[in-house]
Amino acid sequence: MTIETAVRPQGEAKRWATVAVVVGCGIAAAVQVGKVPIAAAMLQASFGIDLAAIGTIAGIFALLGMLGSIPAGVVVAAIGARRVLLCGLAAIALGAGIGALAPSLAVLLASRLLEGLGFLLTMVAAPALLDRVVAVGARDVTMAVWSCVMPFGIALALLAGPLFESWRAIWSASALMVAVLFVLAVVIVPGTAARSGPARGGLLREAAALARRRSPALLTALFALYSLMFFALFSFLPILLTQRLGVSGQSAGALSALAAAANVTGNLAAGQLLARGIHRAALIALAVFVMGASALGIFLPVLGGTGAFLLCLLFSAVGGAIPATLLATAPMAARSASMVPVMMGLLMTGSNFGQVTGPIAVGAVVSAWGWSAAGVLVVAAAILAGVAVWMLAGRDHNGVGEARDPA
Repeated sequence: MTIETAVRPQGEAKRWATVAVVVGCGIAAAVQVGKVPIAAAMLQASFGIDLAAIGTIAGIFALLGMLGSIPAGVVVAAIGARRVLLCGLAAIALGAGIGALAPSLAVLLASRLLEGLGFLLTMVAAPALLDRVVAVGARDVTMAVWSCVMPFGIALALLAGPLFESWRAIWSASALMVAVLFVLAVVIVPGTAARSGPARGGLLREAAALARRRSPALLTALFALYSLMFFALFSFLPILLTQRLGVSGQSAGALSALAAAANVTGNLAAGQLLARGIHRAALIALAVFVMGASALGIFLPVLGGTGAFLLCLLFSAVGGAIPATLLATAPMAARSASMVPVMMGLLMTGSNFGQVTGPIAVGAVVSAWGWSAAGVLVVAAAILAGVAVWMLAGRDHNGVGEARDPA
């Protein structure tokens, strides 16, 4: 078989236009995640459903990601990142379009499955494509920008959603947005050239070997622990701000969006720090420590509302350095261009595992022991993440920075 190699665009302008379009595709995909919470009340009124059903509509993406990210990475390695990206965008647009016309909850759920499949393919293929398009020296900054797509896309949906009169209009607009990005990707994202690569059986063996290696496994675990910590707070932040900190419901939504948006600053700052040569393991370790320490001040009844919210901003902003660093490190851990999509799939698996388990775990401990127990849970995850960073740093002189280990 052949494995795709992106043809380097002629000139920096075209190269960065490609990066802009691919990042735009990621933002458009992330909007599909953010549109559900902003449309929750409209969906309840339209279908007469409860919050559990809303949770199912929202949670389909994370479940698909947890189960399908690694297979998606193998597919990208087998048939090429550009093709999979276009297939993913087409699936999102079709799913959102069907959802906008859904006459029943069952049809809406089926359309969300199609959207979720497209989201998965897009989020695995796009960073692999970026890795092939940009120069090695620009990889860290590019991956840092890519790590912004989820918080930016979700924030965009939260801000734009109230401008629409119905959830069907939101779904239609989201489908149109993805369709526009599909056309731009067809026109601007470069074609591919073929290079020799392993046959399908060899590709599967390489992928299995990658998943068994120590550095990829630890990077995946780190992404899972980061995601668990992040969603442990942000899945319940509006409720926490209302119940514990005395904030009104309307203000809680706006403050939660602001805290989530702070994550972007950490994403971008990490790219700049990595470009300046900062030790990757040290950057992750610092971010993990700040998240764990902040969680104590947020969940324990030791600070007033203002102080706790400022810690939420710090938790989000500094924590944003972790996904940016992990995504920038993934191509190094893959050790070959053909395995970069699989490595991205591993990271997506970890991210979605944390996204699924974090809210469940926090909900359980808060119900049993109160909000303070959530702080203990986040600190425990931070300690485990610190151990994982220490294990990675022991692999070589720059730890995570090189991520080289024997197969």
